[in-house]
Amino acid sequence: MPKFINIAKSAGFCYGVKTAVETVKKIKAQNTDKEIFILGAIIHNSQVITELEKLGIHTVEKLPENAQNAICIIRTHGETPENIQKIRNLGFEIVDLTCPDVKKVQLKGVNLAKNGYFVIIIGKDNHPEVVAIKANIQQYSQNVAVVNSEQDIENIKEILKNNTKIGVVIQTTQPMNNVQPIISRLMDFSKELKIENTICSSTKNRQKEAVELAHQSDLMIVIGSKESANTTHLAHLCKEITNTIHIESQNEINIYMDLIKNSNTVSITAGASTPKELIENVLITIEKEK
Repeated sequence: MPKFINIAKSAGFCYGVKTAVETVKKIKAQNTDKEIFILGAIIHNSQVITELEKLGIHTVEKLPENAQNAICIIRTHGETPENIQKIRNLGFEIVDLTCPDVKKVQLKGVNLAKNGYFVIIIGKDNHPEVVAIKANIQQYSQNVAVVNSEQDIENIKEILKNNTKIGVVIQTTQPMNNVQPIISRLMDFSKELKIENTICSSTKNRQKEAVELAHQSDLMIVIGSKESANTTHLAHLCKEITNTIHIESQNEINIYMDLIKNSNTVSITAGASTPKELIENVLITIEKEK
């Protein structure tokens, strides 16, 4: 078994996720007579969604048509203005729990659009955070595109050549090593390039610590949902440095036990939507094998 097991200090819930989950529980406790709905997963973690469901907080992809005495929670990733209006029209009381850092990206993107910039969003185009950012910008301008690689820029280079002002906002969970080559390529097209570095500080710190631990470890264990952007980015960063496994819970540990046993130093980190209990359960499961 490993001689050393390190746990990243930054592993687990970031402040935005922690606040959102605690607030949802508080809203339900204060409104026992009302139905509580979240449109889409509040965070990318199935254990948390299950826990909330047991409390009577329903995660849905489509809201019921007739809302009477019901609350709809806007999840941490944010929502499109069109969907917010639809929720309001259905009669729901709305509680907006969009992460403050995501709100900042939306506002900075809108300000760039208002000031005549062609807005580039660096991120995954189908991620709910990016979908909401883009929709907010499109209220003011259709001059917006989502890119996640240098190839994506090549696909719109003719459009970029016709825009002397390019503004950039970044999905909060993007890794810097993905952002930098995109920014470098954009400099070839723009006479005026304005970059809003909107990667949240929690993401930066988590990625920095994971890289440092990976350099010191024979094996990295990254805990969190496979649907979580920030968790998958962590796993990708670590895989470039050392042996890395990405698991969602302690239930997957047995698959990798031989690898764990043959590693001298194992380090554990986790995504921003991973509860502390999951991290503790993984550690307990590994130590039971000693």
